[in-house]
Amino acid sequence: MGLVSYLFGKSSEDQACAYLSKMKFQILERNFRSKFGEIDIIAIDKEGILCFIEVKASSLKSNQMGNDAIYRLTPSKYSKILKAVDYYLLKNGADRDYEIDFIVINGKNIELIRNISL
Repeated sequence: MGLVSYLFGKSSEDQACAYLSKMKFQILERNFRSKFGEIDIIAIDKEGILCFIEVKASSLKSNQMGNDAIYRLTPSKYSKILKAVDYYLLKNGADRDYEIDFIVINGKNIELIRNISL
């Protein structure tokens, strides 16, 4: 991953965290890494649900070329997220309701898709 890609990804995650904060989510952790995979954002929503959030973004320019971020969550990536979630719950003893969410950023549009499954 080049520096430009890294900075775009970090900026996108910053946007996602700001969006979640406005929606009264409490951000617990960013970029949780395990040998199974990575979780971009771990947060608690205003109802107390533990949310594991994947962030995918496309620039406005790439979006015009049909590179919509929503199509970049693959079954393989989702499988890695599930394993990382299991590891996080085991490691932290989290005994509460949880869900896996997806934030899609296309240009300036941000959309939160709750409780995804593939």
